[in-house]
Amino acid sequence: MTLTELRYIVTLAQEQHFGRAAERCHVSQPTLSVGVKKLEDELGVLIFERSKSAVRLTPVGEGIVTQAQKVLEQAQGIREMAQAGKNQLAAPLKVGAIYTVGPYLFPHLIPQLHRVAPQMPLYIEENFTHVLRDKLRTGELDAIIIALPFAEADVLTKPLYDEPFYVLLPFGHPWTARETIDSELLNDKSLLLLGEGHCFRDQVLEACPSLRKGGEDSAKHTTVESSSLETIRHMVASGLGVSILPFSAVDSHHYAPGVIEIRPLTPPVPFRTVAIAWRASFPRPRAIEVLADSIRLCSVALPQTQGEPQPA
Repeated sequence: MTLTELRYIVTLAQEQHFGRAAERCHVSQPTLSVGVKKLEDELGVLIFERSKSAVRLTPVGEGIVTQAQKVLEQAQGIREMAQAGKNQLAAPLKVGAIYTVGPYLFPHLIPQLHRVAPQMPLYIEENFTHVLRDKLRTGELDAIIIALPFAEADVLTKPLYDEPFYVLLPFGHPWTARETIDSELLNDKSLLLLGEGHCFRDQVLEACPSLRKGGEDSAKHTTVESSSLETIRHMVASGLGVSILPFSAVDSHHYAPGVIEIRPLTPPVPFRTVAIAWRASFPRPRAIEVLADSIRLCSVALPQTQGEPQPA
């Protein structure tokens, strides 16, 4: 049994296709096939069920691949420690973030990390929570920044900060005369939401119960949906409707004064808790600690007024 063979089966389990797995491992397909078969023969079990159209893990194969991933991770940890002289901050870190956090956090986080860990560049990916969860589990990402709740076996989480929600309005909207906006008002056809798959969409719907009156189908038909908060901001600026943003996205724009307006929601103000998650077996705990501390330092710009949540 070799690390190369373990890498073959882990990659094949992820790709479920011999050709794509071979390409990722930088070997020919026959070489990968022979390596997988050799390991199966040595172990005396079938790790994969093969057919003309698919490659699937057998029940025993699932456990073997999970253990193989842990072995590869530990082996990589040994390499990194050797290369960096046991300095856990002297190698790249693979970090994922949900779409509604990454664009607003990373411009502040990167300079902070440059100051405290200049030899730890970030590989960054932005994606949906369920995709980040899968990539964290398979080792394609070292840590992910998500919104709670989040639960996964053998994964640790640490809350970083609480982030209140604000209402985004076009300039001159009648609600701009209000100091705060009651969430019960956000029930007409002009509310702009993120599309299905974004956890922030679900948090907004939870914060505005009136949107759910009549069921989820009703919410779908009484709102305009978009793929990103920035697209939503542009539509609000054009006068199409109103929306809700997390605090970090409030001032992250290039519009001149007199185009959009921001108002807080009426207390109790809804908020989300942003957290970091990483595998319990990840061999660079110091890197996670520095990343988490740096993110917390970036959250000091959150509002501290009465009735709004404080950084965790």
